[in-house]
Amino acid sequence: MEAAAGLVAGSYNRNELVVIRREGECGPKPLQTLVGQTCQICGDDVGLNVDGELFVACNECAFPICRTCYEYERREGNQVCPQCKTRFKRLKGSARVAGDEEEDDIDDLENEFNFAGRDKRDIQYLSEAMLQGQMAYGRAGDADMPQAVQTTTQLPLLTNGQMVDDIPPEQHALVPSFMANGGRSHPLPFSDPSVPVQPRSMDPSKDLAAYGYGSVAWKERMENWKQRQEKLQVMKNENGGKDWDNDGDGPDLPLMDGARQPLSRKLPIPSSQINPYRMIIIIRLVVLGFFLHYRVTNPVNDAYPLWLISVICEIWFAISWILDQFPKWLPIDRETYLDRLSLRYEKEGQPSQLSSVDIFVSTVDPLKEPPLVTANTVLSILAVDYPVDKVSCYVSDDGAAMLTFEALSETSEFARKWVPFCKKFNIEPRAPEWYFAQKIDYLKDKVLTSFIKERRAMKREYEEFKVRINALVAKAQKVPEEGWTMQDGTPWPGNNVRDHPGMIQVFLGQSGGHDTEGNELPRLVYVSREKRPGFNHHKKAGAMNALVRVSAVLTNAPYLLNLDCDHYINNSKALREAMCFMMDPLLGKKVCYVQFPQRFDGIDKHDRYANRNIVFFDINMKGLDGIQGPIYVGTGCAFRRQALYGYDAPKTKKPPTRTCNCWPKWCCCGCCCSGKRKKKTTKPKSDKKKRGFRREDAGLPVLALESIEESIGAVESEKSAVTSEQKLEKKFGQSPVFVASTLLEDGGSLKSASPASLLKEAIHVISCGYEDKTDWGKEVGWIYGSVTEDILTGFKMHCHGWQSIYCIPSRPAFKGSAPINLSDRLHQVLRWALGSVEIFLSRHCPLWYGYGGGLKWLERLSYINATVYPWTSIPLLAYCTLPAVCLLTGKFITPELSNVASLWFLSLFICIFATSILEMRWSGVGIDDWWRNEQFWVIGGVSAHLFAVFQGLLKVLAGIDTNFTVTSKAGDDEEFSELYMFKWTTLLIPPTTLLLINIIGVVAGISNAINNGYESWGPLFGRLFFAFWVIVHLYPFLKGLLGRQNRTPTIIIVWSILLASIFSLLWVRIDPFLAKSDGPILEDCGLDCN
Repeated sequence: MEAAAGLVAGSYNRNELVVIRREGECGPKPLQTLVGQTCQICGDDVGLNVDGELFVACNECAFPICRTCYEYERREGNQVCPQCKTRFKRLKGSARVAGDEEEDDIDDLENEFNFAGRDKRDIQYLSEAMLQGQMAYGRAGDADMPQAVQTTTQLPLLTNGQMVDDIPPEQHALVPSFMANGGRSHPLPFSDPSVPVQPRSMDPSKDLAAYGYGSVAWKERMENWKQRQEKLQVMKNENGGKDWDNDGDGPDLPLMDGARQPLSRKLPIPSSQINPYRMIIIIRLVVLGFFLHYRVTNPVNDAYPLWLISVICEIWFAISWILDQFPKWLPIDRETYLDRLSLRYEKEGQPSQLSSVDIFVSTVDPLKEPPLVTANTVLSILAVDYPVDKVSCYVSDDGAAMLTFEALSETSEFARKWVPFCKKFNIEPRAPEWYFAQKIDYLKDKVLTSFIKERRAMKREYEEFKVRINALVAKAQKVPEEGWTMQDGTPWPGNNVRDHPGMIQVFLGQSGGHDTEGNELPRLVYVSREKRPGFNHHKKAGAMNALVRVSAVLTNAPYLLNLDCDHYINNSKALREAMCFMMDPLLGKKVCYVQFPQRFDGIDKHDRYANRNIVFFDINMKGLDGIQGPIYVGTGCAFRRQALYGYDAPKTKKPPTRTCNCWPKWCCCGCCCSGKRKKKTTKPKSDKKKRGFRREDAGLPVLALESIEESIGAVESEKSAVTSEQKLEKKFGQSPVFVASTLLEDGGSLKSASPASLLKEAIHVISCGYEDKTDWGKEVGWIYGSVTEDILTGFKMHCHGWQSIYCIPSRPAFKGSAPINLSDRLHQVLRWALGSVEIFLSRHCPLWYGYGGGLKWLERLSYINATVYPWTSIPLLAYCTLPAVCLLTGKFITPELSNVASLWFLSLFICIFATSILEMRWSGVGIDDWWRNEQFWVIGGVSAHLFAVFQGLLKVLAGIDTNFTVTSKAGDDEEFSELYMFKWTTLLIPPTTLLLINIIGVVAGISNAINNGYESWGPLFGRLFFAFWVIVHLYPFLKGLLGRQNRTPTIIIVWSILLASIFSLLWVRIDPFLAKSDGPILEDCGLDCN
């Protein structure tokens, strides 16, 4: 696609496709199909040969065939020219195949026997072959396409220059592993390493050099292999014999030269910090058991309901603590080596071999998510420190707002100036709003006078850019009656937000994507999926799945990065940090995603409402990283594309068991192997076949590859059980281009498809009905069924056996904005909690889903905790009400404490404080962050979590849906102005009522003690401590109620006074200050009245 193509809009179901030109070109024009392919098989360009001349496959008739088709025809086809039927001869740069004659005029020993480097080409060709059979538009004719691809089990053998034809094939020494048992389960490039190589005898009359042994090349290879083994042994000894890759189930170690060292490593927490922490957890667990035993076995008879409620709440809190605590048993840190990544994949004088990355930015409402915020995120992406041809940015506008479209157009123009400035002076961060807002000496370490001049000029450019964006925002406040129109007079296709076609615009691409210095810029693509009434569009999860499909059709990078529109790249090397895990050959194949912690700008110094979530990101997530990996939190996450397609993680190869030859054969078989052999022999034949097709090294399934071979006739009839092409389409949808792209593990777009056909397919895959009757949202992509699609998506990946990684660079990778206003913060927490309740009430609940898969039990505990925590609001609300009830009634939840009971209470409090202190010690979290987290746990628990439980029950049981509220991403010009802004919401009523009744309870309790004398002060202290515990935890909420001007909305006061009055009337009716009796109390005065 080219950037100058204009806005492409259309609906696949309505067979509409138009191009709206930019720069005032007249009217919408129909999309024209591009031609020019010359290969008569695949339609691609024929290309050049290794000498730079036009490639000619057949010297007899010069039939136009590209090298890819020529190689495939020679290796897997009938090896003859489709036109003149003359057998293809081996050309320079091609490997030998069976039947080639010796040609003295070709000196090409380097490529003559090159069979190992074909895997990627074969996968590409298989995908192209499938596409050839189904996609008719934008391609050349397929009249000469071979109807069947012949497979052969022959392999030319390595000799000293002569083919040894007089030796039977079964006696050759060099036999590929896939030829075992006389059959093949894979085409030539996909040999199955799990099938053992059978030893072959050699002809004793022949010299060893005939088989490749004893030659000069063989001796050099042996010497190099010995040197590598010695170096590897030295590295093992230096690490004390431990697994230097810190991954005990990793594959065989690669070569240990400078560019082959691991790209990352684990850093376990020092034993002096983690061992006391684990000991105190066990002690706390034991003390908790004795404490609960005492509470259950010692009821309070005169306050039995209060005692029963308190015991139930305490048992629930104990279970909740276990679910939260034990996933933090194995915390770790990680370290990356960016220099090794460059050594391995960016060799001097060669093109970069780093993998491509497609970056997704999602936005909905430009009024709540200001275009200037989105523009800064996009600019930071375009200026990232990564090869520009490897980066593509896709912006999803789920609101189909012309304001977002115009703002993105302005951003693409400003990027031509901003990106070269960032890379020239290596500035951080690369979001201009936050770069120019830094209160630092920008002249420090910048001695070039050109930098000072260019920085000032760039700041002026950015101020002008802000003026243009703000002018667009001001203009968009009032929508014209006839709707918005574009520059050429064409009506904006998204005027009706709920009924509009799909839209795609490439702002920066293959042409027109250069900066002011002539350097190429990353791709920038605007996407707005089609929406029609009557379809469920699945909110953000549906938008992300649409981006997955569009990016697969246009660029198909093997890795994805998703960001919220307000999360800009704060560390320009963030992508390289992720690639240190994804592209690490020791670890990367098992990694489904790399999650970065969320860091925030614009939060008040004291973080009143715990917006930073420091405890979660620096304690809980580190603990999960030591098990199976952190949960996915919705943004700042780099994905492996194949993992999003619902494939299982590659299985780890287990080394073969070794037995001693000195034992009798019957003993070894009977004692060690009989059980396994018996189990193996009872396997059905179909199961064995399926196991043979399982891919061991990547997310790309061989099942899919075999199905494509079946569609082009390359699979024998005995493999009919392999997944068919129709099943792939049922899983991924009716798009041959997208289905073909799913087979390319290493990514890359399909070269044979024309730009016109790709545009057509891109519009097709974002149509509103594309996902019908497919696995999208069920097993593929972002999973539907919850407003917190992030937790559900990560949970499904872990159930498939994948591992995730938690990466914390020294400089935060991404930074975003958080709602510092109390009402917005509570609504955000409400949305998260509602999603957890939806998951808990769905079939994906971790309590019963995913058993028998790859989910580890400690990881399961963390997911159970992530879905159960909103239900803690019910016992928490009851527990926070108990202090006021106790103070107003004069009762208490515990009997008079004995010495043993006091010991258990004291021990439990000490263990709670010790656990928190040791946690802060190994994690580095400050006590202020820890205390803010504790306070907001209570505030959110008695407000947002409680409402989430009821809303979730209404949605699941009664079908009453709740609207999704987008959190505002911007504030006023005044710093922290939103902190003091008050917005009415019903979420404020429960905590306000709790505050009032506890304060009333404290006053009533003290009054009661004053009236009854000093004897009542002793029991009062326990009740007062209980009440003060609630009030102190709700103190930030109280400050939020008062606001800057110490004023609270009238409705809050009215509701709270009403509820507190009702409670007070009940208390007066109970009349706790008068002793209860049936009649007057008569005392014996000592006088005899008779």
